[in-house]
Amino acid sequence: MSAHEDVADLLPALIALRRDLHAHPELAFAEHRTAAIVAAALRELKLEVHEGLGGTGVVGLLRNGSGPSVGLRADMDALPMQEEGSGLPHASRHSGVHHGCGHDGHTAMLLGAARQLLRHRERFKGTVVFIFQPAEEGRGGAKAMVDAGLFERFPCDAVYALHNWPDLPLGQAQTRPGPIMAAADRFDITVRGRGGHAAQPQQTPDAILAASQLVTQLNTIVARRIAPDESAVLSVTRIEGGHSHNVLPAEVQITGTVRSFDPVAQDRIEAALRDCAAGVALGSGTEIAVSYTRYYPATINSAAEAELALAAAAEAGLQASLAPRPAFTSEDFAFMLRARPGAYLWLGQGHAGDSRPLHHPGYDFNDAALPLGIRWFVAVVRKALPA
Repeated sequence: MSAHEDVADLLPALIALRRDLHAHPELAFAEHRTAAIVAAALRELKLEVHEGLGGTGVVGLLRNGSGPSVGLRADMDALPMQEEGSGLPHASRHSGVHHGCGHDGHTAMLLGAARQLLRHRERFKGTVVFIFQPAEEGRGGAKAMVDAGLFERFPCDAVYALHNWPDLPLGQAQTRPGPIMAAADRFDITVRGRGGHAAQPQQTPDAILAASQLVTQLNTIVARRIAPDESAVLSVTRIEGGHSHNVLPAEVQITGTVRSFDPVAQDRIEAALRDCAAGVALGSGTEIAVSYTRYYPATINSAAEAELALAAAAEAGLQASLAPRPAFTSEDFAFMLRARPGAYLWLGQGHAGDSRPLHHPGYDFNDAALPLGIRWFVAVVRKALPA
């Protein structure tokens, strides 16, 4: 029997669970209800369960004889955004919180994989570590779990994760060796003048003019400081200052993000940004303070594990192919891949005629992808832990 075996009998309960999680979303490090549901489901399967790792993280262990070990990860948190326009009976009941990225589906798939692996223990030998992670959405829950001793307490020879991918049709899957998702940096810049009357600009450094010049210079960094064959993005996403038509403000705030794949390029961009700020400050007579935070590293697949992930996708009945290029979105599974070999897979879940992307206010996970994700997780275990 292959990993493409029937999981249909698992689906009604998993769909109900997934929709319940969607209706009751929880933000980063506050996934108390979700974590309790996950822990209860794992205990029902008679697995060894550990709670509270890295905040609200849950780990389940399936030991099946001696042999290597493999980690499978699902994220549990939702987004701080309002669900709008979905019209779903299971729409979010919590104002300002929405499962707009499909982590409810990831959680349900990994629980389904645990059930399926228990039913066919004869097909693998070793230990499966089911990792249910909090706070993927910008809060570094993976790092919190790693820092709390995840891989020391629960050794994994390799670790795998997937993410639903609306850009790919249902039934397709992609990954690649090397970078698959970008490093994510944030910059916050404060431009300070003294403030004054708009009719007397000679009496105060103009923070708005300086901020405008700086924004223009920042948008030349990638084009002029990074090689044409490198991939990077710098975007200014907020500029704020002033409250009146006749007052020059004393302070202007600039915020933005940088995405890159090569640490050398990442260093060069940060250095160039600081140089631009220093130069504008000198020329304008303002004071400019820069805060630069590298909050997620690039998600980098190891070659052998990426190959295994694609082979498992094919065995699970998916149309598997190499991703032609990495994505500029980021993922904190990167911290786990820094600690252990592994791979991250994009699982197609595109609806025909539905263009709602991840993080859209009307987004909903496609339940038709549940059996595909379950089969992929199962196939990964059987290939990583052959009987």
